[in-house]
Amino acid sequence: MDWSSDLRDLIETRRELHAHPEAGWTEFWTTAYVASSLEDIGYSVSVGKDVIDQSAIMGRPDDVDEHIERALSQGADPLWIDKMGGYTGAMAVLDTRRPGPVVAFRFDIDCVETIEAEGEDHLPSREGFRSINPGCMHSCAHDGHTAMGIALARRVMSMKDRLCGVVKLLFQPAEEGVRGGYAMTQKGLLDDVDLFVAAHFGMGVPTGTVISGTRGFLCTTKLDVDFKGMGSHAGGEPHKGKNALLAAATAALNLHAIAPHSGGVTRLNVGVLNAGEGRNVVPPRASMKIETRGETNEIASYVYDRAETVIRSSAEMYGVKWETKKVGEAVTSSSDAELMATVAGLASEIEEVDKVGDIVDMGGSDDATWMMNRVQQRGGKATYVIIGSDIAAGHHNDYFDFDERSMLIGLKLLVGVVAKAAGVV
Repeated sequence: MDWSSDLRDLIETRRELHAHPEAGWTEFWTTAYVASSLEDIGYSVSVGKDVIDQSAIMGRPDDVDEHIERALSQGADPLWIDKMGGYTGAMAVLDTRRPGPVVAFRFDIDCVETIEAEGEDHLPSREGFRSINPGCMHSCAHDGHTAMGIALARRVMSMKDRLCGVVKLLFQPAEEGVRGGYAMTQKGLLDDVDLFVAAHFGMGVPTGTVISGTRGFLCTTKLDVDFKGMGSHAGGEPHKGKNALLAAATAALNLHAIAPHSGGVTRLNVGVLNAGEGRNVVPPRASMKIETRGETNEIASYVYDRAETVIRSSAEMYGVKWETKKVGEAVTSSSDAELMATVAGLASEIEEVDKVGDIVDMGGSDDATWMMNRVQQRGGKATYVIIGSDIAAGHHNDYFDFDERSMLIGLKLLVGVVAKAAGVV
């Protein structure tokens, strides 16, 4: 089987996606690009409201109309934008109309909110596919995941006369901040799935290595906190003010002082703190972006509950009001041994693969766990695969880039999963 054209297409698609990064729930250009590509291949495609449970959405920004206008100005198909109804994400379905399993794959489509590096030492900058959207960058390989999903769609369609069952390709919005997986799961898209695979490039694993499964996903909750005090003249009437900045600063310091749990790993991070209006004004407002994590649901609840206590106590100390809003959440999950063995066997047959591992501990979070758990709870099998890829800098770093050759390894592996599961005849 000749794969040379696949690699060329993968690189071209990945670079087009890399140049148009979009943060969670604003992936209008990306969704339109994906949907148009899938329709051209011959798929039935659903987008936006048809693939998202609106009542389960977390962390959706208020300025989506501005992002829709931006996407249109960058060439997004207005017909697909209209079909989305203000929401992102896509699903392609191939129903062979022959009895067989339902096989599903998840590809995350959003980017990281960071400013991409410039200069000749950064390949996307040197080769002319650096981000055109300020403050947004594909620094976690989601552009590669999406490109691989489109390439898989093309390969699967070429095999359709030899397949049985159903193949679902889910292009999930808002993985960063774990905001989109739950809403897609709650729509019921996974309820009939027998086999589910999510995959990620890199993750500290070199090109040529495939890890067939993952465990140890940390449960996590993402919180936005707003403190509202009272402004006053800092010199003339400081006693009349209620200092929201100090409440937030006190909370930040004490959040990081929460004791670890003896039962397992805990994490907490105050990633953003904004406050104040002027040098001589007692700060009336402050806002924070926080995340908590834990190895199990119980441990995660412990960290989250302690964080809420710290926030409340800090606000009360300075006499300010506070409001917390949950803007993302994910649970833990583990890959199924049987499906891992299948993936490992398929990986060992790929020419470019020189090492196959069975399982690693994630040490982080991914909201594909909602999908994994939903499939497993209904008797199906699920795994989260790591496709090794040499990287230029760490994930979420402004110099991040990955070895594009790894996309072909991933494509071959996922095509193999379809062929094995859907019974090529």
